[in-house]
Amino acid sequence: MLERLCAELGLAHQGATLVKFTSNAVFDLPGDRVVVRIVGSMALRHRAEKVVRVARWLAGHDVPAVRLVEDFPQPLAVGGHLATIWHTVPAGGPPVDGHDLGVLLRRIHALPPPPFELPRWSPLDDVRKRIADAEELSAPDREFLEERLAVLADRLIGLRTALPEGVLHGDAHPGNLIPSPGGPVICDFDSTSVGPREWDLSTLPVGVARFGHPERWYRQLAGVYGFDVTRWSGFAVLRDVRELKLTTSVLPILRSHPGVRGELRRRLAALRAGDTTTPWTPYR
Repeated sequence: MLERLCAELGLAHQGATLVKFTSNAVFDLPGDRVVVRIVGSMALRHRAEKVVRVARWLAGHDVPAVRLVEDFPQPLAVGGHLATIWHTVPAGGPPVDGHDLGVLLRRIHALPPPPFELPRWSPLDDVRKRIADAEELSAPDREFLEERLAVLADRLIGLRTALPEGVLHGDAHPGNLIPSPGGPVICDFDSTSVGPREWDLSTLPVGVARFGHPERWYRQLAGVYGFDVTRWSGFAVLRDVRELKLTTSVLPILRSHPGVRGELRRRLAALRAGDTTTPWTPYR
């Protein structure tokens, strides 16, 4: 797929490095200084056009974010898949932290509404699609995930927010910030929508609990943003939704990416036990 795309666009695929492979396959092409992002799940193809619009909207407001390569029509359809091409972010700059995330979220949340329609925040929609599109998911696991999905959908109906609603990044964590000599830039707009700002603030405390992020990162985020989401009464609901999304993100590619199965089993065991503290390992 990557070789075919590069041949059509005149890019060099030799030396390409797979940076990430979950819902999207992300490749770095050092020879052309571009990053290629290929939608891995057919159920998530609808996001590609939105990602392009959001990237251009952020660029129009000079928000530090990854930039599209505008030499090509975006998104690109290749062999039944959709892809986007991005400029490589120059290497350099200090490591990112919670302060950087807080600064960028405040900036994004303060923007005027975009001149195009964004979807309403509906965090369980992609979970439903992932379960339906899952490869080699056992019947007991499928039943458990469907039941948990239904319970969380009910809990979301009664959620009362504390902050005004608006545009959300949707997956705001330090892993989606890229250091550069000019400061960190934000990436990954697959989940951008309109909804409760608390959602963007809830990702980092889950990362502290599950992935070992430093606790000071969350203190920095809360201090810069001016709101501690963990003290809000609805945090547990968003935490549980986030953990379900984190667990199910690899379901559509289980057959083609079997190395994630052990970590998937570990996460499912934690969800079944009501365990919110056992560390998880990022899917590779």
